[in-house]
Amino acid sequence: MVQQLVPPTTPEIIYPDSDGQPMADNTQQFQWIVLIKENLEILFADVANVFIAGDLLWYPVEGNNKIRQAPDVMVAWERPKGKRGSYKQWLEGNIPPQVVFEILSPGNYPMEMFKKLLFYQRHGVQEYYIYDPDKIYLTGFIRSGDWLEPIEEINGWVSPQLNIRFQLIENNLEIYRPDGRKFLNSVELEQLREEESQRGQQESQRAQEALAQLEAEKQRYQSLIEKLRDRGIDPEQL
Repeated sequence: MVQQLVPPTTPEIIYPDSDGQPMADNTQQFQWIVLIKENLEILFADVANVFIAGDLLWYPVEGNNKIRQAPDVMVAWERPKGKRGSYKQWLEGNIPPQVVFEILSPGNYPMEMFKKLLFYQRHGVQEYYIYDPDKIYLTGFIRSGDWLEPIEEINGWVSPQLNIRFQLIENNLEIYRPDGRKFLNSVELEQLREEESQRGQQESQRAQEALAQLEAEKQRYQSLIEKLRDRGIDPEQL
């Protein structure tokens, strides 16, 4: 009796959607992640081919689920918007995120950040920004060939990929859109919407008052015409 050999099966590789690590170590780090991610979403809301995510696992190599990183914020051009459990690069046209942001917290160690720099350098990131909100310190790297080179003058720097400007002031980092508007948090955005709504209501009220005044003038003019005619005076002859 001849035994049929069964070829060995290759176990399916699972790419987890979570690395078990918290999105942020503290409220300040979380606020910065949300600020950058959400304002980029607003900035590119009408651009179909840009994918923006926060704390999403990125797997650059098919077949190896150990090679991965979860940038605080990442931007991938030429990729459609939409939901993803993770960013599997081989399913994304083999396009890596071009821009990555990391927000430092006390739990980040220099060696950890150095390893992240090497990871992003190795796997095709074009721009890499690290912000320390405790020290108000921004570091940037931009690709030059195979390397991510430090940006010498980061204050006032405009991202080539995103066209946003970074401005370090005395006690904060401010980020500006191409039209000069500043990145705002959700509370500031709501306050701005409320102010614009109030301005709109005030302008509408002023327009209504102007129309009412015009109508009153029209009625006074019509009344004057009628009085002249009652006295036998033709207004057309005046």
